[in-house]
Amino acid sequence: MRLLRLWPDETRFDFMRLRHFSFPLSAAISIAIVITFMTVGLNYGIDFTGGTLIEMRSKDGKADVGAIREAADSFGFGEAEVQEFGTQGEVSLRFRIQPGGEAGQTAVVEKARGAFGDRYDFERIETVGPRVSGELVQAGTIGVILSVLAVLAYLWFRFERELAIAAIIGTLHDIVLTVGFYVLTQHEFNMTSIAAILTIVGYSLNETVVVFDRTRELLRRYKQMPTVELLNLSINATMSRTAITAMTTILALIALVLFGGRAIEGFAQVMLAGVFICTYSAIFISSPALIYIGLRSGQRAGSRGAVPQPAE
Repeated sequence: MRLLRLWPDETRFDFMRLRHFSFPLSAAISIAIVITFMTVGLNYGIDFTGGTLIEMRSKDGKADVGAIREAADSFGFGEAEVQEFGTQGEVSLRFRIQPGGEAGQTAVVEKARGAFGDRYDFERIETVGPRVSGELVQAGTIGVILSVLAVLAYLWFRFERELAIAAIIGTLHDIVLTVGFYVLTQHEFNMTSIAAILTIVGYSLNETVVVFDRTRELLRRYKQMPTVELLNLSINATMSRTAITAMTTILALIALVLFGGRAIEGFAQVMLAGVFICTYSAIFISSPALIYIGLRSGQRAGSRGAVPQPAE
């Protein structure tokens, strides 16, 4: 039975030619993300900031955000953050941490039920105290740092020096662009976001390892082939596998975005963006980085072998 291939076996597309555009583009985007992150910041969820989050749905499908904000501000719990989302009169209210511990947070929920219970259905209520939010911030930060360091250490020992450095560049690039997605879209950044980032790091690692394994194989087989031609050959040889992996993952994530519900919608959207970022990075960032690092400074002596078969 013939295997499914989304990329023709005989294709010899010159991917490395596009490095003159991909590197400046990614550099400009990364700088813009860092500046935006420092000025605008992330939209931290109550997991990290503490407080009370209430999500409501209008019973008649229409939400009066102005009236809700005015009523919420009159509760005496400080200024409330009111946002409309979805297309069926869905509204979220966020209140800061209130004094009095759990009783103070419960008072917020009771007040909201009394004011909006006749016109809105309460679909989600979350309350996080200051101590818990602080612990979550600390645990989440340590978890991300240790995970990223473990991935970078794996890449360093998995490949030769030049390949490892290029893989690390690609992985860090994917992390920056993923954080940038949160900054630009202002999706709520919470503990689920930590899981999304770590999942994207794993996906990025998988894509890079597949391409670089083929690159290392070709380095041993083709001693006289120029670096640019060799990298193009390795990407074209693995492109069918890369395309199929990305397509199946994208189809699954689209289903989660459309039908997964509010609880995982943000996670699925970030993962969907992450698949595109990782696929782009493996082809147009990690592999071209080998040229600038100096993987091969010129032609090496040796003989050519047969053209390798594409990766399954």
